Amino acid sequence: SSGINAEYGAVVIVYFQLCTENYRWWWKSFFSAAGTGLYVFAYGIFFYYTKLDIVDFTSTVLYFGYTALMSITFGIFTGSVGFFASFLFVRYVYSAVKID
Repeated sequence: SSGINAEYGAVVIVYFQLCTENYRWWWKSFFSAAGTGLYVFAYGIFFYYTKLDIVDFTSTVLYFGYTALMSITFGIFTGSVGFFASFLFVRYVYSAVKID
């Protein structure tokens, strides 16, 4: 589900970027979809302060360390999905252009 949402969001952003004749879409397609990793980390911080009752320093470091690793992995996953979907979209759009 999150991969599909990242895919659609990245494709829409790339489409609007191409409509303004900005053809430097590669990194924007990745980072627009990878931004969900920041959301996951922000939710981890919210969850820590509202639901968890951790008082030990070591447990806190472990929690935020694993949350950061999970968020980075999720961001790389959704960013890759967004990039490849945008890449296929751009290839499809430009394959339909006829140059005579």
